[in-house]
Amino acid sequence: MAQLVQLGVVVDALQLLLKPVELSPSLSSSDQTKQRGKVLETLRSNLSALEGRFQNNPEYGDLGHLRDSIKSQASWYAVSDDVTWNFTSDILILLLCLKRCMIEVAASFNPQAANPRTPEAAPALSPDTLSISQQKNVQSALQFVVTLGLCPCLLPGVGIPLKHRSEFGAVAETLVSWDHPPSRVRRLYVSCIVLLDIASHSILGSLILTRHLGDIIAGLCQLGYCPAKTKGTQTLQNDSAQLLTEEEQSRCRDALKSLLDRVYQPNVIKELLILQGGLKQGRPSAPGSVSQPLVQAPCWLRRLCGQLLSERLLKENGVKAVVQGILEGAGVGAAGGQGAETAVADWRKCDTVARILASCPQQSLSVEEYYRQVCPQVLDLLHITDKLTARQFQRVSCSTFLAMVKEQPKLAEKYLFKPLLTPLLKCVDASVGTQEELHPGAVIVDEATLTQCIEDLYKIYVVGNEPNIPLISSLQSVLQAVFALYCFTKHSVSHLRSLCQEIVLWYLQKCEHTEAITALKQLARLNGSVSKFHPAFQFCPGSDGGAVITVKSTISEEDEALYQKVSSEQWRIECLVDLLSNLRESGLSGDFFISCLKDLTSMAAEEEEEERKASTLTDMDSFLEREKYEAQQIEKQEAKLLTLQLIAALCEKVTSAVFSNTVQVIEFIAATLQRACVCLAHNTQGTVETQTLSMGMGLVAAMLGGAVQLTPEDYTALQELLPMLEDISARHPDPVIQELASDLRISIATHGAFCTDTITSAAHNAPGRTSKVTAGSEGTWSSSGEKADERKTCAEKRSADPGGALPSNITSEQVQELLVSAVDPQVPVRTAALRTLVHFLKQRESEILTHQEKILSLFLENLEHEDSFVYLAAIQGLAVLTDVFPQRILPRLLQEYRESPQTGGKKISSESRMKMGEVLMRGTRALGDLASHYRDPLIHAFLQGVRDPDNMLRASSLSNLGELCQRLRFALGPVVHEISSCLIAVVKTETDVEVRRAAVHVVTLLLRGLSKKATEVLADVLRNLYRLLKFVVQTDRDEVCVLHAQLALEELDDIMRQLLFPQQKLEKKITVLP
Repeated sequence: MAQLVQLGVVVDALQLLLKPVELSPSLSSSDQTKQRGKVLETLRSNLSALEGRFQNNPEYGDLGHLRDSIKSQASWYAVSDDVTWNFTSDILILLLCLKRCMIEVAASFNPQAANPRTPEAAPALSPDTLSISQQKNVQSALQFVVTLGLCPCLLPGVGIPLKHRSEFGAVAETLVSWDHPPSRVRRLYVSCIVLLDIASHSILGSLILTRHLGDIIAGLCQLGYCPAKTKGTQTLQNDSAQLLTEEEQSRCRDALKSLLDRVYQPNVIKELLILQGGLKQGRPSAPGSVSQPLVQAPCWLRRLCGQLLSERLLKENGVKAVVQGILEGAGVGAAGGQGAETAVADWRKCDTVARILASCPQQSLSVEEYYRQVCPQVLDLLHITDKLTARQFQRVSCSTFLAMVKEQPKLAEKYLFKPLLTPLLKCVDASVGTQEELHPGAVIVDEATLTQCIEDLYKIYVVGNEPNIPLISSLQSVLQAVFALYCFTKHSVSHLRSLCQEIVLWYLQKCEHTEAITALKQLARLNGSVSKFHPAFQFCPGSDGGAVITVKSTISEEDEALYQKVSSEQWRIECLVDLLSNLRESGLSGDFFISCLKDLTSMAAEEEEEERKASTLTDMDSFLEREKYEAQQIEKQEAKLLTLQLIAALCEKVTSAVFSNTVQVIEFIAATLQRACVCLAHNTQGTVETQTLSMGMGLVAAMLGGAVQLTPEDYTALQELLPMLEDISARHPDPVIQELASDLRISIATHGAFCTDTITSAAHNAPGRTSKVTAGSEGTWSSSGEKADERKTCAEKRSADPGGALPSNITSEQVQELLVSAVDPQVPVRTAALRTLVHFLKQRESEILTHQEKILSLFLENLEHEDSFVYLAAIQGLAVLTDVFPQRILPRLLQEYRESPQTGGKKISSESRMKMGEVLMRGTRALGDLASHYRDPLIHAFLQGVRDPDNMLRASSLSNLGELCQRLRFALGPVVHEISSCLIAVVKTETDVEVRRAAVHVVTLLLRGLSKKATEVLADVLRNLYRLLKFVVQTDRDEVCVLHAQLALEELDDIMRQLLFPQQKLEKKITVLP
């Protein structure tokens, strides 16, 4: 227990020695002199009080003996005439006593074993632990040692002066007297060495190094590396005996090296940067500032700090330590908070750190050696998982990566690109081995590695977003592997899908336009492009939502191999088209589409040449040559089919938005006309070629007729069509086509000044022209002599309504022409006319509404058309008519749904009745709440359809009945018994599974539409419906029926839970008393 008391006595002695001194702020020079004397007197008084306590208090006896023992062992201790050094020496002695006591107490501590029955009990506290108040006393003692014994001994520019730290620091600089020994260098040496000795204890070391690390580093640098004379200064000490010996300087260097290796590296970096920095002496302060500027660090210190920083950088995890040390000053640390958000926004500091890391230091052996050591650490910065600091580290890593690529492209390729792309390079490396040499199912790249590679690519390329030639070239080598991974992730849910998509899109947007077209063809494997992806490898799903690269298993069946090949090609094209749909604004999708059309034209020409060559082959030719020729023909046919498939996919999914400007449309027309010229040259003009030629020439006529406001650049692009139009006008067998081609050629050459009726008619009959011209130009309905005024009108209307909205007023002649076009034999013209009529109906155009009977007959007639574009437009038109004239149209549609429009009573086909049912349901949706007014005839019609012999019509009627019940809600009450009886009878007696599925689904829609009110509306039949659903779950063999019944039961369960256990709401009611 004596040792425990001695530990407390040491701290009490320190507290007695550190009796506070009260300082008065803003004193005059004479008052400051008095204040300095007061402080010195207080220090002498505290020293005398401590000596008196040792002599008179028996509790301090053991501490006195220990103190004397340490004094005798300390060769540096000597009584001086300077009271500040005596005070500092006594504090150091007491701190050494405290360290000795803590070591002895910890050595004698023998804690008891923990009781397993009470594991929650805290372990016994070590007796050498200091309390909070004791820690404060020790920190105050350390502050005095640094203020009086260490900082005053530093040279100007070494460390931060005391006067810039605190008011007491400014006074402390005047307290120290250099007229009495020991010298400045000796005091600095003793202070640093003794503090390091005390810091060897873990508890005391944490108190010292957390607050005074920079001062100790500054002192050791001055002691170990400062020359005897510096430029512009006098000799430090004239007496050479007072300078440090070579052994002492070596000890200081070793202590500095040990200290820098021991302490947390970001703190070391931060302190070295502070020690190295500082403004030049004499630089004026900011306006209104009273603080004095810092003195610039000496040259030797700046060189030393640079060398030490370079050593820190080249160590293991040195890059991370340097970055963390620099950026933590901006607020990133354990605390985080608002300062961390400010630091994240400070991208300039991140770029500065990146430039530092990208520059090779002088201490490095070579630039390549520096890159070899630093580049792996730069890539590791991308993998920081801490959310608070990850953004900054990734910013620094990306900026450093890009800076290194710019400065040393070859070294960056070796030490940055190759490690970064290694997982993907394995996929495209043909030297890995064949499928027979590799073990099927073997993992080539695991999920974590592949995921990390894709994420790093996304951060460097997409987030960094600084395109340059080395960066784009490196990504080109693995682009096919990234696209293959994107195609794989499209099959299921994966977090890698969006990353792969952004990477591929970034490459296509940043590279040259021609390179992007070539890359797209390679991804689609057009023009004989061979996939760089290893044929023996495949992607497999990973356990964490990623992917794994494994070896394929060999497929023995040819049919299965062929199926997989065809399906993979089709899926690859669909994925490529999805990517192109995101590149509409850049115009790349349009250029790629035109390039594919040109390739198709060249293939047609080559095919003609190959057929001519094949006719020259005779039986005398060798078998090998013929076999080689046939193999080439198969490859060309596959390429042609692939090109056609790609063009079809682009037309289907990207549609009209594939072209972003008029020039692309002109290029498309040129490709179409070129194909027609090739066919004319080889006399292979067919129906498809004739239709495409008509379409292309119609587009040219529409453009010249005012559908598009042409610019001088557009007319320049149109000049390319002149030779082809001349060829068509001379060779085409149809005189109408010849005349149109000749007129178009003259109109283009005169920049639209010449325009004939032939061009006007062709412009009107162009595919899709009816709706567009009606939308933008009244002049199309006029004669060709008014063409100039018509174009002006078109331009004004397009500028006023760039979206192409239809005009508010139309004439009866225009309506008549629309009605005629609605029965045109050409499907595009008919569809466009029907859609235009639908639009006018939605706008409630009075001229259109007067022809409702004719329009109704047209829609009913087109409802029987076999083309989906036509009958879908008719369905939409009938639904709009129902919304406009429900009292007139709906009974007519119900009659058509039951029987033939003819009075003979002939039943219409089931397909037509199902289309009419779709019309009725769309009309019901358009009516909204008014649908309840027509409840009885609608339900009667659908219930009648449930008894039809055709099972598909029965299922369709039930589906329509379910949607109608979902919309009727409360209006369903009077007929709920009829509906429930019908559903129960169908479920229990129907043999067709599709009809039973539809009946059970009606119950689900019924419950879902009524929601909470189901118990009120279905009160009389709810039990019967519940029993019906349980019957289906228990007895029906069809899984889909059971699934629908389970969904209906879940809806019913939710309804009953809400009824029995309503949600508790805390509401405050305010009642106003009368």
